[in-house]
Amino acid sequence: MYRLGIDVGGTNTDAVIMRDREVLAGFKAATTQDVTTGVIEALEGAIGKCGVDRAQIDKVMIGTTHFTNAVIERKHINPVAAIRLGLPATACLPPMVDWPAELRTAAGDNGYLVRGGYEFDGREIAPLDEEELDRICDDINVRKTKVASISSVFSPINQEMEKTAREHLLRKCPDLSVVVSSDIGRIGLLERESAAIMNASLLALSERTVDAFASALESAGLNCAFFITQNDGTLMGAEMVKRFPVLTFASGPTNSMRGAAFLTGERDGIVVDIGGTTTDVGALQHGFPRQAATVVDIGGVRTNFRMPDVFSLGLGGGSLVRRSDDGEVTVGPQSVGFRITSEARVFGGDTLTATDVAVARGEADVGDGSRVTDLDPDTIEKAREAITMMLQRAVERSRISPEPIPVIAVGGGSILMPEKLADLDVVRPENFAVANAVGAAIAQISGEVDRIYSLENGLTRETCLKQAEEEATKKAVASGASPETIETIEREDVPLAYLPGNATRIHVKVVGEMGGSDAVAAG
Repeated sequence: MYRLGIDVGGTNTDAVIMRDREVLAGFKAATTQDVTTGVIEALEGAIGKCGVDRAQIDKVMIGTTHFTNAVIERKHINPVAAIRLGLPATACLPPMVDWPAELRTAAGDNGYLVRGGYEFDGREIAPLDEEELDRICDDINVRKTKVASISSVFSPINQEMEKTAREHLLRKCPDLSVVVSSDIGRIGLLERESAAIMNASLLALSERTVDAFASALESAGLNCAFFITQNDGTLMGAEMVKRFPVLTFASGPTNSMRGAAFLTGERDGIVVDIGGTTTDVGALQHGFPRQAATVVDIGGVRTNFRMPDVFSLGLGGGSLVRRSDDGEVTVGPQSVGFRITSEARVFGGDTLTATDVAVARGEADVGDGSRVTDLDPDTIEKAREAITMMLQRAVERSRISPEPIPVIAVGGGSILMPEKLADLDVVRPENFAVANAVGAAIAQISGEVDRIYSLENGLTRETCLKQAEEEATKKAVASGASPETIETIEREDVPLAYLPGNATRIHVKVVGEMGGSDAVAAG
């Protein structure tokens, strides 16, 4: 049986066909405005290149930028009733307090504060005020709001109050879609609350997008289960994506990093993914992207759900190369983007791009090399120096050790990468141009726990770590992972000296290979 991996980027949509661990064919198509047209073109191209019987394709994995773009562009966002359980605490900072004004308006700017919430050890701040919830339900019905988010202080420690509030809302507003923050974010109220509100605002778009993908695959004669990659390099079933669209944010760079690890066999290194417009740089740890340890900014909003620690810079194959009157040469951040095949010099255009520089120096063989033989040698050399310096600084920013580690160059624009960066060797694997689609095709299933434990009443560090590992394993298996393939890839505990009760924050993450199609689709 075969797998089809698809990654939808800002410039190109890539598709690969894989059998077990072998890449049979890859294909690039231009990303279209409706996205699904580009997806169909890419998958048809990949299927056509290797001649595989599409009835033999049993799984499709898709990476998409739909939901990230919706937040950045402030489009397709629905108003949310943002409910926080925390009074009398937290009153000075209402929901969405630090959001950009235009995004807050798009999301309804409609926050409610209710008595409730927990201390770090699970004790109540105040009992849940169900009368206030009744008044909120009346207001939701008057406003005809379709979605709500519920965030409770320290709900990752104790979810009961969020669950009780959700059940109360659904009794009064049975058609309401409700998101609880403990299903999405980690410790940190405002960031977790923002992630929950953002997720709720995207639920309608998520349903339309997932259904559109299903329709596109069906029209292409593919009747198998399909999955969407999330931002930790693992998969979600279609129904799970409808519930948690925010977990797909930054899945593109993650897919490239997972594909780079797979294609090279390296489990630790720096991955440089060079596209047509931008370059994403991140570190691999144990074959997965290193996760950001701090809050992550999405469209101007601080969130704290899992995200890869990726640094982006304005350098790509289509980056403009300019020479000033005083002889200084700059590269990017402006780019011709998807128009590179018509505007770059080697493709018959009049615009000098980074790709033209690579061809002129004999580092790449694309387009018509004779169209760049007349370029000023000094301009070419200075442009190469600028490109190398930009890449070197980005790689050094992602290094956390002086030890030499490989730099893996992937993406269609990786022809810009030199053979060596300072003391680090550069590896450019086979199928480097479609590494993102490979990363989608080989994605696994994950389970994760991030919680504060109180090491009292006989509880030890090892006992809590074991409990967290068992819970993470259950989550992975429930999402479709084969139990016998589960492995722990992250296991850490951090004592919190500023909290009483010998508090310790424990984070455990496990991954496993995909089990049966039915199990994953149900997840």
